Amino acid sequence: MNVYETLLVERHEDGFATIVFNRPDKLNTLSIALRRELAAAVAALEADAAVRVLILTGSGRAFSAGLDLDEWSAAPAAAAWEHDAVAALQVFTGPVIGAINGLAITGGLELALACDLLVAASDARFADTHTKVGLLPGWGGSVRLQQRVGTHRAKELALTARFLPAGEALAWGLVNLVVPAERLRAEAEALARQMLANLPEGLVAYKRLLNDEARLPLAEALALERERAQAANLGVTREEIDARLGRLRRQNRR
Repeated sequence: MNVYETLLVERHEDGFATIVFNRPDKLNTLSIALRRELAAAVAALEADAAVRVLILTGSGRAFSAGLDLDEWSAAPAAAAWEHDAVAALQVFTGPVIGAINGLAITGGLELALACDLLVAASDARFADTHTKVGLLPGWGGSVRLQQRVGTHRAKELALTARFLPAGEALAWGLVNLVVPAERLRAEAEALARQMLANLPEGLVAYKRLLNDEARLPLAEALALERERAQAANLGVTREEIDARLGRLRRQNRR
């Protein structure tokens, strides 16, 4: 069992795992130590065949308030790229659910945007404060924010640096679901179990297809879908489909 100083890692017998940022006194700021441990934890979970869905959340009153600025003078800014939290998270090929408790600010927002689905507590708030200090996002935040909410709303959030409450984030399409704070983990776990009722290889393949299509113009995305569908679907017999459904039924009865 791995022991981490800045994270809690919980494996659930249903087939999902939860990573909890555990620096509540620092608003779960993304220190170099935390980012290193995140990379190690995600890699370990990806290598564990029993873990097929990942939930990411924070302890205390924040998901994450971004980079740990106390380290800024001690470590060069390049350390943000050397220990890229988003790249670490993307090692996990199954679905990633962000359970956003409290504050998700700047680097914390970038990490939230890298999750596949977002469930937010009703008291969650989102902000991109790069313009407060004259910095720019480097983990894909500007790209993913535009993809999630559109260019005009991304500009509003980035150029005002204002805090976006959970209800408005839902209306914008930034998050999938808003729930009472006390129900956050339970609702994220319920989503994980819905996903786990499907074939593991189907979750991975469909997530990869959607991610790859999002980077392409429409015509190329359509061609990619056809190519992947032909590779995956052609030659599959009715007997194989019945066998897969039977395997799922046996799995879901456990």
